[in-house]
Amino acid sequence: MPLLKQEQDIFPENLFESLETLPSEAGMRWWAMQTLPRCEKKLMRQLLDSQVPYYGPVIERRYRSPQGRLRSSFVPLFSNYVFVFGNEEMRYKAFSTGSVSKCMKVVETEQFVEDITRIYRAVQTGEPVFPETKLEPGDPVRVKSGPFKGFEGTVIRREHEVRLLITVRCMGQGISVQILDCQVDAL
Repeated sequence: MPLLKQEQDIFPENLFESLETLPSEAGMRWWAMQTLPRCEKKLMRQLLDSQVPYYGPVIERRYRSPQGRLRSSFVPLFSNYVFVFGNEEMRYKAFSTGSVSKCMKVVETEQFVEDITRIYRAVQTGEPVFPETKLEPGDPVRVKSGPFKGFEGTVIRREHEVRLLITVRCMGQGISVQILDCQVDAL
């Protein structure tokens, strides 16, 4: 049983589906908001109240209490980051919340959208995902079967498990998901 219920980590719900339909002349672009420590959820609540589109992936983390009870909580996948999609006015609203320490313009927009969409789809599968802050070089692969069919990434080994590393290249961070050796083909 989670201590607190999961909050909305994306607004609007169809943010990634609506990216293709938005006119480019609207001045909408992606911004990486670096939050103050432990303010990711606070910023997302403020953005939701202001109706500013955002994505801040949140995952469930399970652990045992000192008494041995199984506990779970919802934690940000990328500590201190929330991604905002909007124009200059929306960026200013987000920055004015008092929860943001730094605002970075996403330069490689196409690459970023591709990466963050894969992260979103991976989290939506419901399978466990693990934050990865140290990216290691490896062979690029495509998953041919299972819940991550069609995903591309790099195979890594962690804790005697085979995992698919999905990266957000502009941040130097990513996630990994557990897969089987037989589920991948080299690119």
